Amino acid sequence: MKTFRLFGMMLIACFALFITSCSSDDNDEPDPSSDEQILFGDGTQIGNGDQEFEIKETHTLKKGTYTLKGWVYIANGASLTIPAGTIIKGDKDTKAALIVEPGGQLFAEGTATEPIVLTSAQAKGSRKPGDWGGLIICGRATNNKGSMIIEGGPRTTHGGTDDNDNSGVLSYVRVEFAGYPFQTDQEINGITFGSVGKGTKVDHLQVSYSNDDSFEWFGGAVNCKYLVAYHGWDDDFDTDNGFSGKMQFLLGVRNPKIADTSLSNGFESDNNSDGTTASPLTSCVFSNVTFVGPIGQASDFANTSEYITGGNYNPQNGSKTGTFQAAMQIRRNSNLSCFNSIAMGYPVGLLLDNQKGDTQGAATKGNLKLKNLYFAGMTILGSDVNKSWKDFYSTDGATMDESKESFSHTFFLAQENQYMENIADLKLNQPNSMIANPNWGPTAGSPLTGKTGLFDDTMLSSGFDKVDYIGAFKSDADADNWMKGWTNFDPQNTDY
Repeated sequence: MKTFRLFGMMLIACFALFITSCSSDDNDEPDPSSDEQILFGDGTQIGNGDQEFEIKETHTLKKGTYTLKGWVYIANGASLTIPAGTIIKGDKDTKAALIVEPGGQLFAEGTATEPIVLTSAQAKGSRKPGDWGGLIICGRATNNKGSMIIEGGPRTTHGGTDDNDNSGVLSYVRVEFAGYPFQTDQEINGITFGSVGKGTKVDHLQVSYSNDDSFEWFGGAVNCKYLVAYHGWDDDFDTDNGFSGKMQFLLGVRNPKIADTSLSNGFESDNNSDGTTASPLTSCVFSNVTFVGPIGQASDFANTSEYITGGNYNPQNGSKTGTFQAAMQIRRNSNLSCFNSIAMGYPVGLLLDNQKGDTQGAATKGNLKLKNLYFAGMTILGSDVNKSWKDFYSTDGATMDESKESFSHTFFLAQENQYMENIADLKLNQPNSMIANPNWGPTAGSPLTGKTGLFDDTMLSSGFDKVDYIGAFKSDADADNWMKGWTNFDPQNTDY
């Protein structure tokens, strides 16, 4: 009897092995009911259209063009690899978004000649900011709030204790027309980083026509290089909740017709929303940034709601237009530092706001450093009060002493920085954004080149390339244009 049972069990095992072998010979045709079938579909779709789809295993896409439908989560322990040259179109009807959860990984590694593009699924000529959700990366690095729900609506929490956490690779990637408003003031940014660790590789990213911030970091320690924020709705680079990354070679370019009701800035930086000294403090360090503001790009520019309408890019989706404010707004106890950078054409150059917390005190103590900055063509150099656009002194972010220039103004000039009345004095190849292939590199004779001692500060002792120029580019030569080949400044009219 035992022998018969053993023989039967062997037959069942052999049959199961036979079935498995047959299945493995046909990997291109997965079970229609499986996770893999929904992920790959007929080879053109990722996700099933709802807001809870999870990738739970290790998957590698084939190079091609896909439609992203619904909210797709790369879950803890899972990974998704996107090959160079792949195009993913975010579906508008299902408010598509790609979300990496803590413990999940995204490997999106394009090249200068074959970038990865995440863009709108709408037809050429009809794309708008907010056509789809956006890209969210969440990890287990530190922030100053503990476990946080990511901004924009998804379920994902982020935060932990591992600043070396690795969420994968983002390299040579473009994100276009993202930021669908799921609720009032609940847009996903172009790219959102939530407690992302410095084990994650991030470089050569362009976010264009985001319906909220182009880039935002909530805590985390990830380091980034070669970022482009182009014609965003709100801020270019927003840093919060204890973000401590090192950032180099960044470009932020505004469209004079596009600004947010919350006021649009180049930098907007908080320690947290209440301005407390919660640890870790926001202490990110930036070097070699170029901010191109709205002034000087259009001869008739006016910082008014009548002028700033969103133009042809207004999505009419509930997002509200507003006005421009500062190239750099640092507030609420943030200790953001910036070196070797350019900003031009904003209503306000620097805004160190003490309405909540003591950001000005951090600057006086040297915890917040702003050195080797060149500002040009601002309406006013500095302001101490949010939404005031006045260069008057204030220590509380509210009451102004009109007999004194702002703390922000005097601090800027005392820190080895330069202010020029005319943008032309910077001698950039192309100081505005209204051409198809712009170049913001300095020309021969520019005061931004041939510098020494730019990286002597201890904050820059590691993690930065030691260069001899101010701003994001060494020169206007093609060889020095790190945007060449992979960026796109006219995604509205691109065939995808």
